[in-house]
Amino acid sequence: MNVSQMMLHCDKILQIALQKIELPPISLLFRAAGILTKYEISLFNNGIPRNMPTFKKVIVNFECDFSHSQRNLLTRLEEYNNTYRNHQLPGKHELFGKMREKDWGFLEYKHLDHHLKQFNV
Repeated sequence: MNVSQMMLHCDKILQIALQKIELPPISLLFRAAGILTKYEISLFNNGIPRNMPTFKKVIVNFECDFSHSQRNLLTRLEEYNNTYRNHQLPGKHELFGKMREKDWGFLEYKHLDHHLKQFNV
């Protein structure tokens, strides 16, 4: 993954919270692992675990235009912020289970921080 692909990936992750991308159902085992991971990250203030499985819908393995990806990510962040402030985030996530606003905010921050540090940007 390069920086342009990372920005598109982060854009797609935000689209999950905005209910623009619907994730497929997963097994009970994966859901349990996701819920435990959510609590581990928040309890210990850990980052996103390395090599954590990714839903196919948010994998970006094709070339992307840097400016376009950057502009879209900034737009999506603004849209997410408005949705967050208006208390319109969904009450659950396919992997992480029940979600409160603070869960969405914390996990979205951790995910974006993980990738920005990964590319030193």
